[in-house]
Amino acid sequence: MNEAGWPQWLDGPWSRLCGAIDRLPHALLFTGPPGVGKRLLADELAARLLCAAARHLDRACGACEPCRLRLSGNHPDLFALVPESARDDDEGGDRKAKPSTQIVIDDLRAVQAALAITAHQGGRRVVVVDPADAMNPFTANALLKLLEEPPRDAHLILVSASPRRLLPTLVSRCQQVVVANPEPAQASAWLARQGVADADQLLALLAGSPLSVARLVANGAADALARFAGDVAGIGSDSDAIELAGRWEAWHRGRDGQQAGIDMALLSDWLLRWCWDLVASKSGLPNRYFPAQAGLMASLVAPLPLPQLLDCYNEIGQARRSAQHPLNLRLALEDMLLSYQRAISSRNRP
Repeated sequence: MNEAGWPQWLDGPWSRLCGAIDRLPHALLFTGPPGVGKRLLADELAARLLCAAARHLDRACGACEPCRLRLSGNHPDLFALVPESARDDDEGGDRKAKPSTQIVIDDLRAVQAALAITAHQGGRRVVVVDPADAMNPFTANALLKLLEEPPRDAHLILVSASPRRLLPTLVSRCQQVVVANPEPAQASAWLARQGVADADQLLALLAGSPLSVARLVANGAADALARFAGDVAGIGSDSDAIELAGRWEAWHRGRDGQQAGIDMALLSDWLLRWCWDLVASKSGLPNRYFPAQAGLMASLVAPLPLPQLLDCYNEIGQARRSAQHPLNLRLALEDMLLSYQRAISSRNRP
């Protein structure tokens, strides 16, 4: 990555990794909030470990044969363990089953078999597991056995925003590298260099994660966020909620919605954060996720008791937990929006 695109808050972790490049353990675990650059750091380290000319360089040279193979996506000693749903499917075909959101054991076994033979380039082998918390129990246990007897000259780099979901024994066999969110001013400055202006509200919504903001803007979801806020603010009755569910379903199925990643998980996540700010507003605290809507929220919550708003937050939290695979998107949206409307209605006050 060029210097303009490299996030400066990664300089500290990167310097520590480079300083120990010849003493790195077999397993590293990169942790930190979503969108902070953990995978970027992991990929940069993988490039540095595989580069044939990098011994006296801070970064991979990008010109040697291993670097050219890596940049073309064909390095035989670099492996990525990711969920099927996160892969680039260049083969097309008539896939009928929905791609798995887990890292399955068959993929790990294929990597194990590759690690059992000598490195093609005669050097290191690198495996990047992202997100490591997407491993199912069978995969996690198989990886644990691999870490107990790691192949020679092999480095496993695990990436996770939720390390508590990993097996404790797996975590204990990894050296952790913690990557924290930058200060807001540093995040805003980096986003400005990427061409993202006025990013403060998006940083607030995404808990200060600048790479998440950059992705949001790149896929057009920044405009979608403004639409979401306007839609939710306009819910006044059960019929409004049902009508909005229909519009959101059509939005999800349309090209703009597909590009922006509009689905039940995203919408329920945004609505949960909206409800958090309603509770904060009622409690006299500043809005955390939707600062631009602070005035609107203050007027909305004025006639409502705090316990009712907390119930609203819990209702939407339940919808969020079951949002990954709704059997019927329209019904799931209706149920969520009706729960929200009824929870915030002043007519429901005790």
